[in-house]
Order: sequence, then C-alpha cells, then structure tokens
Amino acid sequence: MHDLQDMLLRISDQIYREADWGQPAQYIPELASVDPAQFAISVCTADGQTYSAGLAEKSFSIQSVSKVFALIATLGRIGDQLWSRVGREPSGTSFDSIVLLESEKGHPRNPFVNAGALVTTDALLSGREPKFALAEILGLVRAMSESDDIHINSDVAKSEEVTGSRNRALAHYLISYDNLLNPPELTLGTYFHQCAIEMTTIQLAKAGRILAGLDGAPRVISSHHARRVNALMMTCGHYDGSGDFAFEVGLPGKSGVGGGLLIIAPNVASVAIWSPGLNDYGNSKAGTRAAALLSQGTGWSIF
Repeated sequence: MHDLQDMLLRISDQIYREADWGQPAQYIPELASVDPAQFAISVCTADGQTYSAGLAEKSFSIQSVSKVFALIATLGRIGDQLWSRVGREPSGTSFDSIVLLESEKGHPRNPFVNAGALVTTDALLSGREPKFALAEILGLVRAMSESDDIHINSDVAKSEEVTGSRNRALAHYLISYDNLLNPPELTLGTYFHQCAIEMTTIQLAKAGRILAGLDGAPRVISSHHARRVNALMMTCGHYDGSGDFAFEVGLPGKSGVGGGLLIIAPNVASVAIWSPGLNDYGNSKAGTRAAALLSQGTGWSIF
C-alpha cells in the first residue's frame, strides 16, 4: 500500500500549497482561535493497516461527528423506536435552523441536524444522569477506536454552553411538541459535552472501521445499524452541503464544525480528515477538498 501512503502525502502537500483554509467556527470561542492552516488525514484499510499524513496525532474537537456515535449508542439502546421521534430525510437547511422544526411540528428531519441530535441525545439519557450517558458515548468511541486516550475537553464544553442560545431555542421548541422528555438543561449539557470529545484522525479513522465493514473492527454495533448510519451519513451528513459532498466525493461522511470529517468507503476503508477552517456550509473547507482528491485518486466513490 505504498501507493496509498504516497497519495496521502501528495494530497497533504497540495492542501498546504493551495492554502485555501476557510475560517474556524467563530461562534464557539474555544474554536475561533484555532489556527486554520492545519491539516491531517488518516486511512484505515481492509488489511488492517493505517496510513496518515499531516498532523495525524494532534487531537481536535470532533463536534458534530459525535452525532454518529450518539446515534449508534441510541440505536443500540432503543433500536427503531428512535424513528418515531426523528426523521431520516435531508433538511436542505443549516444545521441549527428552526424553520423546518416549526413547519413539521417538532419532528426533526434527521439525527444530524442539531434538533435531531438533541432528540437522539435525549433518548439516550432515558432519565439517567448525564454522566452515565456521556460515559456510554465515550466508552463506545474508545471501544470503536481501540484507544483509551480519548477525552472530553471541558473548556470547549463550557464555551459551547456560553454560546448555545440557538440550541436552547431548539430544545424549548421540541418541548412544546412533547419531543424532549428530559429537563432541557440535562439534555443540552449532555449534548454540549458530547460535542467536546477530542480525537486524532488516527483514532477517528479506526473508529470508522466497523461502519466500513472491515475485518478486525471491534464488533460493538450490528451490521444492520451500521448500514442505517451509513445511509444517513450519505444523505444528511453535511447538512445543506450533503448533495454537494455526494457529488464531489461520492462517499458517506459526517462533518463537524471543529473541522473533522469521518468518511466511509464501504468494505474498503475508513477515512478521517481534519482541517479547522470551514466553508459556507460549516464543513471543513480544506478537508472537503482533500476528500474529493482522495476519492478521485482511489476510485472509491460508491457511484
């Protein structure tokens, strides 16, 4: 697989030459000050090898990539009951929009927009203390990545609490339609801390192996749930930029405003990319460019 390693190095070199970074998320103070001119990429392949380029051992805030893990944990706990509270359709709106939530009577379009993620986290809480739900998510992430060195950054979580007015508005709107069952401060607090999980691209790529159906991945979720999560990542993983990502990259993926991307090439590889500057959709600008280069270079697009 020397060709793949060489390709990752070429992609990294091209990203740094182009220097088209975008701007980090400005509404979360702990993320706003991050240097955008950073890049990392890691790929785990079906033969069990991991290949990387750039800052692959540097931890970053996974933010909404955590919604994948929260969804997996919730499906494992309550199964298809979740779909009575959350839809499975693309939104075509920004991740924190309230427009569709109002017109569709408190039923979020999918688990990856913020309203849907709040309902998913609320379902995972199930009347427990937040620390137990967070321990379940963190334990799942550690098991999937086979790494105990994964933690929640409390400073990032506090930063999100300070600037989380839109998420609070979404939570209270959900309550008005009886679609939030726990006290809002508990669901919101769990969600803010969940988003503040930090990982490296190596850890994140390893965590995606089971979604890619790779041999040797820890069997912590069912293949049924893995297929469902991949389908949602394909259609909804990049908010109102999901269609563009499918067009350019052609692989299931989930983004986060920390600049992370988890990308799945089914039965072939799991990919993690990080670059903290964002495009207009709130997805990593350089990371999306790198994903397109990787898909073109390998021919891994499912299309």
